[in-house]
Amino acid sequence: MKRVTAMLLILLLSGCGGDEVGDVSLGLLTTKDIKLNVLVDPVVTGVTCHIASIEADLDFSDPSDSSIACRQTGPITPEMIAAIDRSKDGEIVFRKSKSVLFKTMKVRRIFDPESQTLMYLSYSTKETNGSFKHSLSTVPLWGTQAFQKQ
Repeated sequence: MKRVTAMLLILLLSGCGGDEVGDVSLGLLTTKDIKLNVLVDPVVTGVTCHIASIEADLDFSDPSDSSIACRQTGPITPEMIAAIDRSKDGEIVFRKSKSVLFKTMKVRRIFDPESQTLMYLSYSTKETNGSFKHSLSTVPLWGTQAFQKQ
């Protein structure tokens, strides 16, 4: 029994981290809050994203809704762009547990070479009410060192 309790505690705490920058209560009669997390892209360090999602403190699963906004907050160099995964499905740059039962919110970076834009897609890995919840933000390379004239 102790082992099961320890595993549940580890799973619940795995979504916690030092990246939370805001916490908005949804009222006295609810246990749900809007949590605001910050993500600095680990490769393209000149991009910062803010992610808003709902957390339900006493539930086994958080709602799947989230939103994301990403902006250029520092230099973006050609070396950074050369170091990213340029496949059509990109790469995961952030993940957060949203449930004891395997639901995860992920942020994936995808590069659009035609428009020279970084796309950041926030999404839930579990279907909710017939839909996979997702949100998109873009950061154009225009005006950065990484912009390639065509």
